[in-house]
Amino acid sequence: MIGNVGKKASAMANTIFYQYGLLVAIIGFLLGRAMILSELTPFVLPYLAAVYLLKRERAGIAALSLVAGALLSYHGQIVFVLAAIITFVLVQKVVTKFITKRTSFLPYTVFIASMMTRLGLVYAMEGLVTNYALMMATVEAGLSFILTMIFMQSVPLITAKKIQQPLKNEEIVCLIILLASVMTGTIGWMMYDMTIEHILARYLVLLFAFVGGAAIGSTVGVVTGLILSLASVASLYQMSLLAFAGLLGGLLKEGKRTGVALGLLVGTLLIGLYSEGSAEVSVTLMESMAAILIFFLTPKDLITRLARFIPGTVEHSKEQQQYVRKIRDLTAGRVEQFSTLFQTLSSSFQAFPQTANEEEDERETDYFLSNVTEKTCQTCFKKERCWVQNFSKTYDSMQKIMTETKEHGEIKNQMLLSEWKKLCIKPEKVIQTIASEHEYYQVNQKLKRQVLESRKLVADQLLGVSRVMGDFAKEIQKEKQAHHYQEEQMLDALRSVGLEIGHIDIYSLEKGNIEIEMSISADNGHGQSEKVIAPLLSDIVNETVVVKQEEPDFYPNGYSHVSFNSIKQFVVETGVAHVAKGGAWVSGDCYSTIELGSGKYAIAISDGMGNGERAHLESNETLQLLQKILQSGIEETIAIKSVNSVLSLRSTDEIFSTLDLAMIDLQDATTKFLKIGSIPSFIKRGSNVTKVEANNLPIGMLQEFDVDVVSEQLKAGDLLIMMSDGIYDAPKHVENKEMWMKRVINELKTDDPQEVADLLLEKIIRSEQGSINDDMTVIVAKVKRNTPKWAAIPLYKAPSFTRKKAQRAASFS
Repeated sequence: MIGNVGKKASAMANTIFYQYGLLVAIIGFLLGRAMILSELTPFVLPYLAAVYLLKRERAGIAALSLVAGALLSYHGQIVFVLAAIITFVLVQKVVTKFITKRTSFLPYTVFIASMMTRLGLVYAMEGLVTNYALMMATVEAGLSFILTMIFMQSVPLITAKKIQQPLKNEEIVCLIILLASVMTGTIGWMMYDMTIEHILARYLVLLFAFVGGAAIGSTVGVVTGLILSLASVASLYQMSLLAFAGLLGGLLKEGKRTGVALGLLVGTLLIGLYSEGSAEVSVTLMESMAAILIFFLTPKDLITRLARFIPGTVEHSKEQQQYVRKIRDLTAGRVEQFSTLFQTLSSSFQAFPQTANEEEDERETDYFLSNVTEKTCQTCFKKERCWVQNFSKTYDSMQKIMTETKEHGEIKNQMLLSEWKKLCIKPEKVIQTIASEHEYYQVNQKLKRQVLESRKLVADQLLGVSRVMGDFAKEIQKEKQAHHYQEEQMLDALRSVGLEIGHIDIYSLEKGNIEIEMSISADNGHGQSEKVIAPLLSDIVNETVVVKQEEPDFYPNGYSHVSFNSIKQFVVETGVAHVAKGGAWVSGDCYSTIELGSGKYAIAISDGMGNGERAHLESNETLQLLQKILQSGIEETIAIKSVNSVLSLRSTDEIFSTLDLAMIDLQDATTKFLKIGSIPSFIKRGSNVTKVEANNLPIGMLQEFDVDVVSEQLKAGDLLIMMSDGIYDAPKHVENKEMWMKRVINELKTDDPQEVADLLLEKIIRSEQGSINDDMTVIVAKVKRNTPKWAAIPLYKAPSFTRKKAQRAASFS
């Protein structure tokens, strides 16, 4: 109930202040009363000009409130205010007709109107314009010129119902100048010997010091005190008091409102005793206490809303994070929409349901027999007897002939042929027509199969893209968790041993997926990050951490940017040996070894059909396509199908490539083998050698094929030997090549990958008396436990590290 009343009251206040222009009228009234240097009113025209430019429908209210303020003020400048408003309107009408850039020219319009009005009034009252009057008119017009540019930035900040963007430092200063100018309109207002402008000025300093800290608080104090001292020379000491109070209050903001209030009291006592003496300090203290009372009565919601627009505040950071989160969620949502779109397109490209096959076959048979009868029976004089009196018998017989022709190419069933000759007077012509029509039928069926296969291939590719985009959307929605406490603890721990660390950002503390970034001082290439910092971090997080990337001189101060990640459980060491046919320069075999970003290691061999440059181009293009698709994150089987479709549709030449792909997971050493037209691979574990094979046609031969995936679990120390057919098929004198290759591999006494590859190639060439009858390539990969170069370095009194579940911050205890 109370909440509803509060919401209604807030809505009513917003309506009155913003929709009906009450706030514009209040500010105009106080600026109409404001005066500086005892005779100048430079606030009137800038405020009217800013409202006229930004909210023209409120210009009338602003003009009336300015006149009302001048009429009820102490300075007696009502004539100048009225004349200045009228002059500004006339000059603006003239400027509008001849100047297109009205916004840029507006300060000049204000300057001209102020100068003309002041000099005109002086001349009308005194009959001449003295040098002093000219100087003061110029000062007033110059201040009006400057205040116009300031008010153009600050008026929207207090007249707009909602501010969308955080304030810049210049906008904050402009806002303070406007508020301080408004306060000068309260000069002369007293309450129990307390000056209202002093109370409001100190309240303003308290508010901004509490929200923005020492820098903002002291800035507000200086600007507010300066404008108040210009309005009243007796308030000159207020600039020192407000600036000092803003600085102290900002420094003590960690003590909440009490700390900021204490800063104002200390500043009041020190400056008050120094400026006015002990006799007058009681009034100054009362003014400060009144400001503190208003400050404590200020709703927390108002302070929070103000803090959201001040850079550097916690509320501003949360607002920025919320904005970034909104943009991230919006981007992820759009990516998910595209993922859903591709999934829908994939479903639409799927083949028709199997239930419709029987109807489709019947329809195809009807079309086939219709074409046959059109060429034969339509001109026969006995067609009525065959197709009207004996329809079922004629149709069944022709269907049997069609089936017999389809299966055997001719009619081998003599009984069927005999019955047909009894039934039809032109049996040979009908049989020839069926055979001829059957060729077109087969071509049509082949085209239909190709269309269906293409549809299936496109569907698989679209589904693969959909999955990649879906995973990408999930990655986008992952945000950096707040690890402020852990970052501070880690920073203190590293600095305590003498390391110069700029800052630390912890992105993930998940087991096996730690991500830490930091800035460190340049070490002139001594490897400080790898040799010292990574081992120290490993001790802190109880997990081996290594340097992922280091960028020297990344920051303007010369510091380097270093990224640390959890170490992979396994590493792969490879060795390659290859030679072209006949010892030529160009080999038709191509190979690739690459560590993918997903924590997998890919080894591939492609053998183009034939030898030489053409085969090399084919196999190289196959691997290049495969590598790019795998790096995009698409699953291996879909990647191979995509490469196959590109190669099969690219050219009508019968140029094919084999592909032998092994994908090793570096976390658990599980390996997937995808063999497309390639020969077997071998795994050597100790004295045991096992064969890995799968049956698939070469890539590019068919548009649609099933990829046979073989999975194997590798262990540390295993050797994986992959080879092209030039190695496997080279020994012509060997009948059982599998057993021969196993024996050769088992007899090798070394486990160094490069030595194994070299010895295998040498053994094969020697077995053929030095002749190289085909391109030969062998890749040997050794799976090893990932042992870091540097052990963990224990820290003295290092903070113990604990990981907690999601939704709860992990902490150093």
